[in-house]
Amino acid sequence: MRCLESLVQNYCNHPQKLPQIHTLLITTGFFLSTPPSDSQPRCQGSTNTTFVYNCLIRAYLRRGDPPAAALRLFAHMLEHGTPPNHHTFPSLLKAAAAFSFFTGRAIHAQAIRRGLLLDDFVNCSIVRFYAKLGHLSEARNTFDEIPQPDLASCNAMLDALCLNGDLESASHLFECMIVKDVISWTSLINGFARNGNFRGAIELLRRLMHKNWQAETVTVRPNEATLVSVLFACANMDGAGALPGGTQIHGYVIRHETRMTAFLGTALIDMYGKHGRLSYCTNVFAAMDEKEVCTWNAMISALASNGNETVALGLLDRMRAEGLRPNHITFVAILTACARARLVDAGLRWFEAMNSEFGVAPLMEHYGCVVDLLSRAGLLNEAVEFIRRMPVEADASVWGALLGACKVHGDVQLGTQVGRRMITLQPWHSGVYTVLRNIYAGEGRWNEAEELRQAMENAGVKKIVGQSWIDSGCRVQNVSADISLLRYWRMFQKIV
Repeated sequence: MRCLESLVQNYCNHPQKLPQIHTLLITTGFFLSTPPSDSQPRCQGSTNTTFVYNCLIRAYLRRGDPPAAALRLFAHMLEHGTPPNHHTFPSLLKAAAAFSFFTGRAIHAQAIRRGLLLDDFVNCSIVRFYAKLGHLSEARNTFDEIPQPDLASCNAMLDALCLNGDLESASHLFECMIVKDVISWTSLINGFARNGNFRGAIELLRRLMHKNWQAETVTVRPNEATLVSVLFACANMDGAGALPGGTQIHGYVIRHETRMTAFLGTALIDMYGKHGRLSYCTNVFAAMDEKEVCTWNAMISALASNGNETVALGLLDRMRAEGLRPNHITFVAILTACARARLVDAGLRWFEAMNSEFGVAPLMEHYGCVVDLLSRAGLLNEAVEFIRRMPVEADASVWGALLGACKVHGDVQLGTQVGRRMITLQPWHSGVYTVLRNIYAGEGRWNEAEELRQAMENAGVKKIVGQSWIDSGCRVQNVSADISLLRYWRMFQKIV
């Protein structure tokens, strides 16, 4: 039997051999209470049997099998009297997170029954399970019951708070942590970035770098995940500091000879593309040795968003020549490029090829791109007919693309119909009221424009004040769009 245990340990990670090993364990009676022995009999529920079950559970999860396979093994384990240990539950909770909340609760109860809640590894897994399913209160209760939480437990709770948007509690926990590692810093930085506090994410990295600069020895160095999270913040932050911050990160990567992985390079391309630095995107893309589909997607999107639509379409051919298949995001970028270049026929061909040739089912975002494609070309009736033929109900993003085109092409009648429909879909969105009012005002229909303004006030919808950024190179001033031209000029003179 020891040879079987060794076989499991050495070959369980091999996806093709795993079912054969499992079958061999069953046919040899390894899991039975009185298995046939080659040397001496082994008692039911031995530690060796628990080890084999743990290996199989982890292997099935690592191989990408449905979580039910790992959970069935656990049921089989209990049925044959094999006691699970602290290595069993983390894998089970990972499977339960992809299966159901109530299954995870039952596994949690099993851990309590067997007195394993004093194990930090098990507690971390329970906290992560509840956090992933959005049950923050259960995650917090589990964490609070740990007598002396270690660094891993604190990191798990920190990630749970960030994952569920409670940045205030996450920041408080972070400041209370005596020991912080790169996971701690990255979790909070990523939490700030994913919840829209982009400036806070950038400031956290600056704080980390300043801490390293003051210390005699660098104890916490940013890793790939840290840099990608901050680059995401730089890419999506409006105003000053975004592009310089992203450029500084690029400089850090070069100075420290950080390996330019596909994900780090993709984040750099995305950041530069969103700030209009297309030459930088091209340089990063050319310097990358390994490129994933996400890398090509970022480069195609950057080209399409910065006036190089034809080059973006050519890059798709290069991507396919490399043996990579386009995905949903690729087709969003391609359809966007076709829409901006007014390539209606090409865009419609790519839309048809999505499902027929590449097996990519269109999402609402793709339908919105096609409506934008037709609308930009002035084919408003064709856009309306396309919306009617959609297999799903169009959402506000699809109607919004058509509403903007109605304003550009002066189709008041259609614009009125689309605008009224969008108000029912997004009654809180001030932009819909504004566009529809502008359509009325452009045609001199002042009564309708005034009625819409009154309806906007009655609904409690406030117009978002437009803002501009003036960057003099040494100082940045936020200027509200409703100030007079004279005040604007005087402010500009003071800044310069």
